[in-house]
Amino acid sequence: MIEAAPIIQGLDVAKVRKDFPILSETVYGKPLTFLDTAASAQKPRVVIEAEKELYEHYYANIHRGVYKFSQDATEAYEATRETVKDFIGAAKSKECIFVRGATEGINLVAQAWGRTFLSEGDEIILSEMEHHSNIVPWQMIAEERGAKIRVIPVHDDGSLDMDAYKGLLSGRTKMVAVAHISNSIGVVNPVKDIIRMAHDAGAVTLIDGCQAAPHLKIDVQDLDADFYAFSAHKAYGPTGIGVIYGKEDLLDKMPPWQGGGDMISTVTFEKTTFNDLPHKFEAGTPNIAGGIAMKHALDYITALGYENIHAHEQALLEYATRELGAFNSLRIIGTAAEKGALISFTMEHAHPHDIGTILDRQGIAVRAGHHCAQPIMDRFGVPGTVRASFGIYNDTSDVDRLVAGLKKVTDIFG
Repeated sequence: MIEAAPIIQGLDVAKVRKDFPILSETVYGKPLTFLDTAASAQKPRVVIEAEKELYEHYYANIHRGVYKFSQDATEAYEATRETVKDFIGAAKSKECIFVRGATEGINLVAQAWGRTFLSEGDEIILSEMEHHSNIVPWQMIAEERGAKIRVIPVHDDGSLDMDAYKGLLSGRTKMVAVAHISNSIGVVNPVKDIIRMAHDAGAVTLIDGCQAAPHLKIDVQDLDADFYAFSAHKAYGPTGIGVIYGKEDLLDKMPPWQGGGDMISTVTFEKTTFNDLPHKFEAGTPNIAGGIAMKHALDYITALGYENIHAHEQALLEYATRELGAFNSLRIIGTAAEKGALISFTMEHAHPHDIGTILDRQGIAVRAGHHCAQPIMDRFGVPGTVRASFGIYNDTSDVDRLVAGLKKVTDIFG
């Protein structure tokens, strides 16, 4: 019988788990072992209750009504922006633009910044490990503007080839857009160095922080990032809401991406003038409930303490790496020294989808496939991997269940 795991590095996992109602569910009669936080994290009760409270007690559209419910909802929604500012270390709350998620945030920058500043022959540098959401928007604007995509290769351990990156930088480089942490192989990139080198070459930077924001303390001013994107749903918050941070001077120079309500100052049939930041980039009725609930998710992370979270997840990653390394048929993809809280792997004679299906019957939820990062799968010569990703509610007992499930895989496939 698998015994309950001890508390790791000051994070009371047993207490944390009680805050997440879904973790009491069973799957095929087995206790849920959720190891897919990198795709979307589960939600604590405070987040769920925040949305429920709005809809039951004070729902109204925001920024428009003079009546009490509208004023209360507006105040709660805008309080989240202040929380986001502090959460990522931004200088001003108006630099924090609310979007549907990181994907929309990256598209906003690619279109609004790209159409303003990209010309034929300019270059955009991406890395080989990027999520499709940080590849496709740049391909689209590059084709439109006649710009070129350059790609930073990765070493065999999954780390970025920084010498190659240095060689790619030139006077033609206008944008460098890379992930803070790879969603597919978990490698933590040296984004501060990447940003500094880009700035030395006269380029602007965008950091995809989806996998970093829930796990590392982010300080966009210390990083000197020009743009930084993350989604609430990976940070224990609701879906349909996220943030694109941008330096005020850059945002001021960019035209709106979408037109409609809230992003205008005045409208006539002859001319429209646009609202101030951040509203210039926030057209239409937003995800009000999600925006309010996001504050509770970020407050929840902050209350646990990043030092506790990081220490716990790194200890769990080390344990899982050691336990999975005992399988002769298992290959871990991404073995760099600096990694986030996930392990991506393949097994001989077993397709990742088969592995995922077998684990599912044991109540174990993992991700199987290319993880919306096909170029890095091609780099390592695999069609996909199995990805086990950890969060604040996981402990060593979850890893033990994963190991037991993988033993069943080896029994079936050899």
